[in-house]
Amino acid sequence: MELVLLLSSPLLGALVLGLVGGRRSAPELNVAFSLATFLAACLLTLRVIGTGNLLVAHEQFFIDPLNVFLVTLTSLVGLTTSLFSRPYMRIERDHGRVSGARLRLYHGMYQLFMATMLVALTTNNLGLLWVAMEGATLSTVLLVTLYRTPASLEAGWKYFILCGVGIAQALFGTILLYFAAEHSLGIEGASALLWTHLNGVKGQLEPAVLGLAFVFLLVGYGTKVGLAPLHNWLPDAHAEGPTPISAVLSGLLLNVAIYAVVRCKVLVEGALHSALPSRMLMGFGLLSVVLAACFLWRQRDIKRLFAYSSIEHMGIITFAFGMGGPVANFAALLHMTVHSLTKSAIFFAAGHAAQKAGSQLMDDIRGLITLSPTVGWGLMLGSLAILGLPPFGVFASEFLILTTAMREQPWAIPILLLALAVAFAAIFGRVQPMVFGETRARRLPHPPALLPVFAHLAIVLLLGLYIPPYLADWYRAAARLIAGQ
Repeated sequence: MELVLLLSSPLLGALVLGLVGGRRSAPELNVAFSLATFLAACLLTLRVIGTGNLLVAHEQFFIDPLNVFLVTLTSLVGLTTSLFSRPYMRIERDHGRVSGARLRLYHGMYQLFMATMLVALTTNNLGLLWVAMEGATLSTVLLVTLYRTPASLEAGWKYFILCGVGIAQALFGTILLYFAAEHSLGIEGASALLWTHLNGVKGQLEPAVLGLAFVFLLVGYGTKVGLAPLHNWLPDAHAEGPTPISAVLSGLLLNVAIYAVVRCKVLVEGALHSALPSRMLMGFGLLSVVLAACFLWRQRDIKRLFAYSSIEHMGIITFAFGMGGPVANFAALLHMTVHSLTKSAIFFAAGHAAQKAGSQLMDDIRGLITLSPTVGWGLMLGSLAILGLPPFGVFASEFLILTTAMREQPWAIPILLLALAVAFAAIFGRVQPMVFGETRARRLPHPPALLPVFAHLAIVLLLGLYIPPYLADWYRAAARLIAGQ
């Protein structure tokens, strides 16, 4: 019942807002549907805590410690982003950047995007997972191109082509998984792609086929993660789309894509009995961290700056999952959580800052601490948090990852430390004058929604100081599952 509520709420929201999403009350309806989704996620979480793993709908949907906390995180960020988008999109409408018809498209596609993310997280069928990821691509293409400017259309086209090619690779990898199940086990039909079935017999699957499948799956879903050198769509999509979409792309879509990679890694590593999947993840992860750190210095657009920061942190998470083991997996899951919350908070603050300045160029954004202290402090604290300063949660997760790497992969430590130092200098050097420089901005016609900013940062601060026992238990259970224990 809880799962039905979880999936039906955003689907119903997409239908309703697709019809009335241009009305003045549409932002409130968007919040209402997002709140219903979050409450359903909380009920589902309580159900899993009380009864354990769930298999429903003829085993087509599966809930375990790995995806249940991601479902809760996704619905939470979806709710806070809908709260942020209320004044933000009204200001965009007042400035003439969007019309009523485009607001209807925005609200409808926002709920559809949330639905596809939740289906991808909860499905047990790897084929349905692929369909949900493709649905997420199609819905977000329409959101990225919402403004219909030449730059946004180019960004949407690049996003569609690159992610379309990537998702085609993932489809081929999924077909190879089906072939391995059918060839080795004689399983046919939908049950051949059920993750629980495949995980139970992964040691009997053909290693050569599984190894080839993982290459395609990593390239395919890695494109959605934004791993280098498959990352080119991500900075443009973040910069040209509405800021709420930048927040959910960084905070949600990247997490769901890496979740798909991790599910596939568990199967392939169990079949191969080798470290090839782990080495591939560590290689792509390190390349992403280094490349993103270098490109951070060249950015002039505030949203592109933090888009490259997302590439950097996805690289760190991928590297941690590549190392494997309960500690590294625990740290990667914690980093997924704090990055999602912190980066969405940063985009919330950056969106209001860009609206005040009338530009996304960092040279045009100055003196936020004087004009709007809450926006200025939100941007500064969010930036310090994402840079890994204690006592924020990003510091805790990065510290765990680095100390684990010192023990298991010491050769990677100089690369990681140098890249993190370069990223720190680049981001702090850009943010400091935006917050403390000379005032050069305008007033907004609607008060900004800053509660989501500080709510997210408060949670990230709490996770840096104290992880509640029930959350730590989720992380440990999910880390053991990923490690195959």
